[in-house]
Amino acid sequence: IKNADQLNLVGMAKVINDLANRSRNNALKPDEVQGGTYTVTNVGTFGSVFGTPIINQPQVGILALGAIRKIPSVIETAEGDFIGIRSKMYLSHSYDHRVVNGALGSMFAKTIADYLEAWDPNREI
Repeated sequence: IKNADQLNLVGMAKVINDLANRSRNNALKPDEVQGGTYTVTNVGTFGSVFGTPIINQPQVGILALGAIRKIPSVIETAEGDFIGIRSKMYLSHSYDHRVVNGALGSMFAKTIADYLEAWDPNREI
């Protein structure tokens, strides 16, 4: 998605739908599939929980989203710990160390995880 940093969530969804529809109909233009800097891939589409994405040079990084599964988790509360069932998804982040420092790459993945964990479906976009 070109200029994705200038789009809000609704704008991104519209562009993604347009690109996906035109991709299925072999109607993408060459400049729409070149010059990318970062990729997000959904390895969970067919049920895969975890994937190891490989960057496509000259891109800098790629984030893979696994399938969402309900799994037992330790829940920490003021009253003590307990086991609960929670929906979980693995994020895999690969990046070119010549461009992205490992600490920065890890902080980025953690920020994405924090954002998703605090997701409010009733939040105004």
